Amino acid sequence: MPRERVDTRTEIRVVAAELFARQGFEKTSLREVAERLGITKAALYYHFQSKADLARGIVQPMFDEVEELLRVSEAAPVAPRALLEGYFDVVAKHREVFWMIFRDIGVLGHLNLMEAMLGWRARLNALLVGEPATPADWARATVAVGGLQDCVTNEGEVADFRAAAVDAALAALGSGSR
Repeated sequence: MPRERVDTRTEIRVVAAELFARQGFEKTSLREVAERLGITKAALYYHFQSKADLARGIVQPMFDEVEELLRVSEAAPVAPRALLEGYFDVVAKHREVFWMIFRDIGVLGHLNLMEAMLGWRARLNALLVGEPATPADWARATVAVGGLQDCVTNEGEVADFRAAAVDAALAALGSGSR
């Protein structure tokens, strides 16, 4: 019986993200991804030229959405709560990607995305505490953003953490938030 019509490219990304998150980027082979999907390695290579190309296909949508959130927020600044809620929602939408990155941070190095991720964290911090920021302001923003994104990786239903995570991030900002 032939396979039903599916979006093979998307299916490959989903399975690879799962495997990368569980085993790490380096320990996951394209053969494993193909076998799990019941396709040939050649079919996988038709969609992604390399493992790095596949990993980029997995993480790039999250990077693009964070970039859009930052661009919009820098153009017309929003209240810290709204910014944190927006960031939480983007990270939650890409929860598997965060698991993959936490499991094997080296994947960002393979994709030359570490600088981009650090850059977006700096931009988020600046939006939350304004300029000029003291070291204490910067520390509070770092704890707020890092803690917020870490809440997304907790076990359980991510929506159950949203309000508490945003409230905790705002508390971490304290009087240093705009």
